Amino acid sequence: MTVQRDSVRLTTKTARHARITDLLTAQSVRSQVELATLLAAEGVQVNQGTLSRDLVELGVVRVRGAEGALIYAVPVEGGGRHARSGVSQEILDARLAKLCNELLVTAEASGNIVILRTPPGAANFLALAIDHSVMPSILGTIAGDDTVMLVSRDPDGGAAVADRFLGLAQEPQGSAEPS
Repeated sequence: MTVQRDSVRLTTKTARHARITDLLTAQSVRSQVELATLLAAEGVQVNQGTLSRDLVELGVVRVRGAEGALIYAVPVEGGGRHARSGVSQEILDARLAKLCNELLVTAEASGNIVILRTPPGAANFLALAIDHSVMPSILGTIAGDDTVMLVSRDPDGGAAVADRFLGLAQEPQGSAEPS
C-alpha cells in the first residue's frame, strides 16, 4: 500500500519488501546504494539503515554473479538453501561443470554419502558452487580443505550423485546441462 502525502510517497514495509524482492530477482544489484537508487526511481524512498534491516529480514545473501562480482540474492520461498538472483540456472550449472572439470580429483560414494576430493584449498570453493546450483538430489554439503562431503536425499543415491559429478568433470567446458 502506498500513501501520497505532501508529494512524498510513503510505502508500507510489506510493499517495500516486495519491491526489493522483485528488483533483486530481476537484475544483478551489487550494493545497497544501487538498490536504494533503483527503489528511489520507483518512488520508494528508504534510508540506508532501513534498507539494511530490510535485507536482513528478507534473508538476502550475497552470491557471485555471472560476471564474477558479488550481487544480492533473495532465498527461494519455502526456506530452501538456494537463492534467487539475476543469475540463470544455466549459468550456475555451467559454472559448476567448469569447477568440477578444474577441481574434482575423485568422487566416491557409500550409501547416501559422497566424498569429493579436490586439490588443497579448493573444497570450499567447489562446495559453494554445489550449494548455489539447484540439485534436488543433494541434501547438503560440508567442506574441509581438500574434501567435500555431500549427503544424497536418496538413502542409496550416493553412487548416482558421485557419477553425476564425475560426468561433470569430464564434460567439455560450456556444455553443462541443467539438473
